[in-house]
Amino acid sequence: MDRNHQIELAVILAGGMGTRMLNKFGDIPKGFIKIDDIELIDYSYNILIKYGIRKILIGTGYNSFLYEEFSIDKNITCIKNSNFDKTSSFYTLYNMKNYIMEDFLLLESDILYEEKAVAHLLSSQNKDAVLVSGKTYSDDEVFVQVDGSNYLDYLSKDENQLVDIYGELVGISKISYQTFTVLCDWAEKNVDDANKIDYEVALVKIRDQRKIPIEKIENLIWCEIDDENHFNKAVNEIYPQIKSKRNGY
Repeated sequence: MDRNHQIELAVILAGGMGTRMLNKFGDIPKGFIKIDDIELIDYSYNILIKYGIRKILIGTGYNSFLYEEFSIDKNITCIKNSNFDKTSSFYTLYNMKNYIMEDFLLLESDILYEEKAVAHLLSSQNKDAVLVSGKTYSDDEVFVQVDGSNYLDYLSKDENQLVDIYGELVGISKISYQTFTVLCDWAEKNVDDANKIDYEVALVKIRDQRKIPIEKIENLIWCEIDDENHFNKAVNEIYPQIKSKRNGY
């Protein structure tokens, strides 16, 4: 891939309240959960900078001041979703429409992953791509179904709603500006739905207008941290595996 044409913008969705983690971590957004003494938001930031991302937008909400403090002296702009307690992740993304004018990498704030996930999408020839993995057995999976050409067809946390499961949503995607404009157009015509759904569901809503390729890294090491069980798995299993692979073991 010609690095002169590499994506330079990353968008991180970080508007959620993380209510399932309050007992463990108290009053912080999930991006500030620490694994091996590094916050998840800092973990992603370091990977993004390493792979040539020059601009980062963070869609904030709950206790947004923590992200504002984190962004000091970094090339980060925080855009607050003031309705974070009444909306979901797609609205947090849509709320940044006046700041997004180019292709971008889209990440969730509460994931821990091998850096090859970012490297893979940035090197992909597809202008749009949703990354999936093989089975994680995390008990909170978003299962993805593809059509006959490996484009996004459907997704759900209920595997019984899918005819065939191709993989599990990782929470890292590549979104072209053209696809983002289609998403925004859909949101403006479907305001009530747009306020309630997550960004991945919005991608399914426009599948007839934009074909979104699904790219799979079968054995990707990663996890989402939504509750205390996820956190324990991240500390005891996922991060040690990532660290071992990074160190060449």
